[in-house]
Amino acid sequence: MTDALAAFLGWLVPAVVVFGVAALATGVTVWAVRRARRSPGARSRAEAARIEAGSVLVRLDDAVAELDLEVSLSDALYGGTAPAELRRARMTAQHARDRSFAEYGALTDDPPPPAEAVQRARSVTRHAEEALAVVERARSDYGVWLRTQEAAGTQVDALRARATSLQAAIGDPDALVAELRERYDEPEWRPAADAADRALVALRTATARLDAADAVRDDPTRSALPDLAEAERALRAAQEEARILEESHRLVSQAALALPGELDAARAEIRRARAAREGLPPEAEAAARLGDGVREAQEALDRLEPAAARRPTDTVARLARLRDRLDLAIGDARTAQERLNGARSALPGTLAAARSALARAEESVARPGTGPDARVRLASARDDLARARRATDPVEALDVARRALRHAEDASALADYDRLPGRR
Repeated sequence: MTDALAAFLGWLVPAVVVFGVAALATGVTVWAVRRARRSPGARSRAEAARIEAGSVLVRLDDAVAELDLEVSLSDALYGGTAPAELRRARMTAQHARDRSFAEYGALTDDPPPPAEAVQRARSVTRHAEEALAVVERARSDYGVWLRTQEAAGTQVDALRARATSLQAAIGDPDALVAELRERYDEPEWRPAADAADRALVALRTATARLDAADAVRDDPTRSALPDLAEAERALRAAQEEARILEESHRLVSQAALALPGELDAARAEIRRARAAREGLPPEAEAAARLGDGVREAQEALDRLEPAAARRPTDTVARLARLRDRLDLAIGDARTAQERLNGARSALPGTLAAARSALARAEESVARPGTGPDARVRLASARDDLARARRATDPVEALDVARRALRHAEDASALADYDRLPGRR
């Protein structure tokens, strides 16, 4: 028996040692791999892959805009007879861009582990490059098709007629800006004034390009297409700036009309919060928190009111944020019906603030040098604002509208940051 036990132990001890060492080595290897995957070097590689994906996405976004310009130009010059592949390529590229921006946004908002982040960023890069290739092929084929078309003087005339019509639609922007300047502070009228200036510059550029195209319209040795393309680009820019001008004027006017009601609603919200505070036990932590929130809201409202009439859009936006903070402070002290009533009351002002912030973000992101993060935030703001308008539940609509406001403000800030000196 003793010999058998000794023999068994003689076999068991080496086996335990071998398996123990193997398990320890495996554990050390797994630990080392996991540590390597989360090391600063791994995170650096993930960030480099994300930046590369963003760079390709910006190129794709710009290429889609150029392709859209060429489709519009073909419609204006050739009555929509350009190859169907051009429109199909635009649709394919737009879908690929939107999908890739959504994937890129997920990488930024909820970063996965570095190894997975690298894989997903490379997937975004690959899909964007494939879409870029589709765009380039379509534009190349379109160039071949253009060379088979005869230059016609009616092309210049058609674009000139559009320029004349747009000039008439814009009218006298100085009068519109003067009206805003007289009633409101500069931050309110400045976006409209800048848009008016840019619209007039774009119209002058379009006219100069059309004059240049007109000069060679009957010369078989020279092509008017480059000047026509630039004229179309300038006309589209003028049209967009005219839209910004009208939108800026509309937003300021609507905010001015809504301002008295928004101020009354904020005062009523503060009164309800005070009543909720009185209904809580004085020693409760929620009571102290709500008391601080009410005091801060009242102080903010007191600061806003003196200049509110001169700064309606800014005041409405600040009131929306004030009520957002107050809503968080009230928290569980509200009943479900009170939350519903509060959401219905706050929703119009929050939607107005989100629309105003989105208009500013679109203007900022449209400038040269904007990176992918600002474009992603802008797309998110647009989507959220659309969802808020469609929502039937006021509480849900208010939450989504507040998120749209935050995304729009983030887009503006990121776009401005991208254009700081030293930034690429």
